[in-house]
Amino acid sequence: MKTVGLPHDEDGGTGRRTGAASSAAPATLVTSGEGHTRAAVVQLLLEEGPITATAIGTKLGLTPAGVRRHLDALIESGQARASRSAPWQQKGRGRPAKQYQLTAVGRGRLGHAYDDLAGAAIRQLGEIGGEQAITEFARRRARTVVKGIEPVAEHTAENTTAKAEEIAEAFTDAGFAASTRKVGAGVQICQHHCPVAHVAEEFPQLCEAELEAFRDLLGTHVQRLATIANGDCACTTHVPLFVLPITDTENASASHKAAAQPAAVRTNDSGRSAE
Repeated sequence: MKTVGLPHDEDGGTGRRTGAASSAAPATLVTSGEGHTRAAVVQLLLEEGPITATAIGTKLGLTPAGVRRHLDALIESGQARASRSAPWQQKGRGRPAKQYQLTAVGRGRLGHAYDDLAGAAIRQLGEIGGEQAITEFARRRARTVVKGIEPVAEHTAENTTAKAEEIAEAFTDAGFAASTRKVGAGVQICQHHCPVAHVAEEFPQLCEAELEAFRDLLGTHVQRLATIANGDCACTTHVPLFVLPITDTENASASHKAAAQPAAVRTNDSGRSAE
């Protein structure tokens, strides 16, 4: 991270300190405003976490109050977490200092400098192996995310809901910030972030493979209502709770009709309300 002096911090920090503390502290981004300062805090948590609040203040030239405001906001949003330092890390007497680091959610919200590289790699894969190679790659990636999750054993509302929650947890661990919510006669899996959104815009096979993994684990037709790759604020997938499992083409068609009903009941909900 290239760094130079940080101007006044609007949320309680005073910018770069003067004197010896200023000359000793690494410079920060040439930005102003709360958003830019918080981005600098996130970058520091990414590069040097776990790190104490005191160290953050020293490196970014912020007051303790300014650092606390940013850390509290990041923790509240689930992007960061705090833990006590190990005894061997403690300096001096007293309780071990808290150390802060990013969570999977916080990492998932970061921009990815490898989007262009990933896109180029998949394009090359397509040139070598064709569309089928891209599809197989997408399927293996989706299976990796849900590895260890067993398909639902018995189709009841309780079991299906629990399985949807298990899937959401797996995707959260992979950086998708996923959650579930009950809507009408179904449950929705909402992915509030997509770490591969820019690549998925070009290669929809990534989204299709996720949906296929959902169907395999839930044993029923599921319906994608919105995707981040298409400009929505979340990827929202509707899972009906009261339909028969797919057994053949005829049942699949019937399941599709049943799955579409709950979505029609929801007015003005394209997935944007999932945030």
